[in-house]
This record gives sequence, structure tokens and C-alpha cells, in this order.
Amino acid sequence: MEYKIRLIPGIPDDDNRDYLPVKLKESEIVVNENGNNSQVYPKNLKEMKACLIDEHEDTWYEYVPDSYDPSRKTPLVFSMHGGIMNGWGQCIYTSWSHVADREGFIVVYPNAHLRGFWQIECERRFFKQLSEPNDEGIYMHDFPDDIRENNDIRIVVKLTEMMKEKYNIDEERIYMQGMSLGNSMTAMIARHCGMHFAGMAGSAGPSTIGLLFDKDDRPVNAGGPVPVWQARMEFDQAPPASEEGVEDVVAKNREYWLRINECDTLPELKIDGENNFAFYKGKKADFVFRDVKNRDHGQTFDEAELVWDYFFSGTRRRADGSIEYMEPEIPREGDKVVVAAADGCDSIWVGQEMKKLPAKAFMWKKLKYHGLHGDAIVRGEYCMIPASSVAQIAGAAYGEKDGWAQMTMKDGRVIQFARGCIGCTIDNRVHAMLCEPVEREGMLFISIEWFCREVLGLHVSTCGTTLGDVMYATDHYSLLSVNMARLIKDLLSGYKPVK
Repeated sequence: MEYKIRLIPGIPDDDNRDYLPVKLKESEIVVNENGNNSQVYPKNLKEMKACLIDEHEDTWYEYVPDSYDPSRKTPLVFSMHGGIMNGWGQCIYTSWSHVADREGFIVVYPNAHLRGFWQIECERRFFKQLSEPNDEGIYMHDFPDDIRENNDIRIVVKLTEMMKEKYNIDEERIYMQGMSLGNSMTAMIARHCGMHFAGMAGSAGPSTIGLLFDKDDRPVNAGGPVPVWQARMEFDQAPPASEEGVEDVVAKNREYWLRINECDTLPELKIDGENNFAFYKGKKADFVFRDVKNRDHGQTFDEAELVWDYFFSGTRRRADGSIEYMEPEIPREGDKVVVAAADGCDSIWVGQEMKKLPAKAFMWKKLKYHGLHGDAIVRGEYCMIPASSVAQIAGAAYGEKDGWAQMTMKDGRVIQFARGCIGCTIDNRVHAMLCEPVEREGMLFISIEWFCREVLGLHVSTCGTTLGDVMYATDHYSLLSVNMARLIKDLLSGYKPVK
């Protein structure tokens, strides 16, 4: 029998702007300000209390769905709350309980020991800033020299033991996902204790670069390879203490696991609406990168659904430590139709392969002139690539001479271009273009964006990065986000992680 997810209507409280107020607990109130909580407090969420590691009482929350079958080995998911949050807040902020209802697994939402902040690593250069009490008097813990003495890691270990005694837990399918500071906690556990988990996932809150690499740019790692999912939000400015740019921090967090997991082949790219995915296969473990267009710090309500469908549902950690991959609920496959190009790159992404260009792509401004004094307004800026390469992408016949070119498409359409003319002809009829063809290095260049839209009928999305603009075209609705644009830019620039 397939268990159906049932969404429960909530009671809006839109005038309230407190962060996860206590009155939400065990109520039907929803305060949906950018997803502070996105579901009614579920009836199966049980609060548990005990002294787990010392004389101080700990609190955690267990979600055991009605679909749980005690006769079957059952996966276990730890879901780690953000800073100044708690376990029940993490539950109503995510969709883990809904996915657990359908799939039959168990979710544990621990509270951080003593305070609302996990005991995480901190670079010495940021320690003063992060350890000083804020307005709520909350501060970071001193971090022990021995990772095994970390209070919150000890709690996770203890809860794992308790869950295995209490329920029929599949020891090969224990996972962790966290948000914001909970992502920082998850990432720290992955770096030090990843060998004990079948998969780790996190949203927002990337680690500072100094925690990931030593002074010689070598990854600092004791946990070994582990399947990792990193989700980022396009407008996220975390970590706030970092001196590096956000794009660079996100890129280095990605690079860290590409090197640890030995993901040295090209990823498969997929953009589905606001969701930007890069699926990497590694020699030692796989890696998934997700960036979400037009979102701020935090996580989307469907993060748990996506993590389970694409990732956790397809990984297992055997008793000997090896990682086994099964068929996930949704295959990790890239877009079948895709063209991606970037300013200053001499490669282009076609399908799921990189193709070499005979010359570098460049950005060309469409100018609108005003008056007699030479004043101009930029009305658009477009990525230009050699027209001969455009023809190859389309599988078209092509001829070019002295600033004039003709392209014959596979469907029989004949397109004529001329240097400096902002119009072309298609089947002997005049059509305007976004900008004129430009001749450089003895070759005509045309706007790949215009061609994908006008001639191929694709959906085109463009996005700027600190390293230049990127264009992505596919056959369905898609919105290229800044961190995915940076990933594509790095790929087309020939970047490869150093092992």
C-alpha cells in the first residue's frame, strides 16, 4: 500500500514576525514568512528528553510515520536545525515528515546541546567575532581538540545507538541533512565522521575556506569519501564572517568534495525551473550540487523531497565501509537538450559534453545612439560565438566568405547573415536579430542567445558572475542561478579540481 502525503491546512498568523515563536509548538498556526514554518505541527512528532552525554538534559524529537513497518529494516535520517532554532522548528520548517510518511523511514531532529547553536569548528581568524555574545546572549562553544569530545557529535552517536535499540533501523542507511548552522554541523561531521553515514546533505551555511584546506591548499579530512549533497541559495550571503566573496566560498566548498570523492569527470547539468543541478559521479563517492534561483538564506520546503528522491533513496553504506548505489527515486540525469556558453571561454557546453570553439566567446553590446553628440545607451549585451560553431551545434550545413555566411538547417530552412547587418534572412524573408554579426579573426560571430531563442525555439536564461556572464538554453522552463553560472563558467574555462 502506498501512503499518501496529506497536507494539513494551517491557521495563518501573518501579523506575527517573531522567529519560530513558542506558540507554534503543537499548534495549527503557520507563519510563512519566506518559509519560517511551512506546515502544521505534525501529530506524530514526539518530544523526548534524557541526559544523553552528561548531567544536562537533552531534548530531541522523533518522527515515526504511520507507514513505519517494524518488520522491515528502516532508513534513519537526522535533520539538523539552524542557529537559534530547535528540533521541532526544523521539523515544521522542512518536508521530512511528509516524505517519511510516504516512504516509511524515521526522522530524528536533535536539539543542540545546552544552547541553540551547534558546537562547530571555527577558524581562528573568525573566533572573536563568532564567539562574542549576540543580542540574545548566544555564543559559539569552545571547540575540543579531540573531535570525539564534541558534545553534539556525542549526542548524534548516542541517539544513533538508541534508535537502533528502539526501532528496526537499517544500519547501512543512516543519513544526515542540515540547514544553515545545521548544514555547518552536517558538513563538519562529514569531514570527520563521514565513514559512518550513507549520505550527507545540507542547505545554506557553507564552511569557511580555512576549515576545508590547509595552507598548502590540501583538503583537511578525516572522514574519507562520502556521498554529499550541497544546496545553495542564490542570494545567500553566508558565511557572514568570511573575507572571501560568496561565489568563491561556494566554489571552494564544492571543490573540496570533488577532490575528496575523486569526481574528475564532467557533471551532468540540469535546470528545472528555479532548481539548478550538477550531478557528479566520483571514483570514491558521488556529489550533487544544487543552487536555487531567487532564494535567500535557508532552504526550500521541498529540499527534503529532492534530497530523498535524487540522493538518499539511492545510496547505502555497507558494513565494510564501501558505498553501494541503487537506482534513486529520480535518476540523476542532465538535460538532454542544452547549450551553455560563457564570456571569454573557448569551449561551449552542448548536450552533456564540452566542445572546443575556434575562438573565444565574447560579449557584444547593442547600442542605441541619441542625438548628434555620439551619446549611446546600452540596450543589451549578448554572448557571441563563431557562426560556424553555431551551425555545428544545429547540425546545419554552413558556408562563409568575406563577411557573408549562409546556413542550411536540417529542416530545410536557409539563413543568411552579413557582417554588421542587424537583420538576417530566413527562407528569403527578413528577420531582425538581437545584435549584428561581428567579424573577428576572419570569422563571423553571432549571438548564441538569439539563435537558441529565434531559430531553435529554446528557453534561454542568462546570469552574470564575478568572472563574466553565462548563458544556458534548454527545451523547457529554466532559470540559471548565479552559483550554477559560476560552476559552468569554471567548467568552460578548463578548471579541474586538484587531487
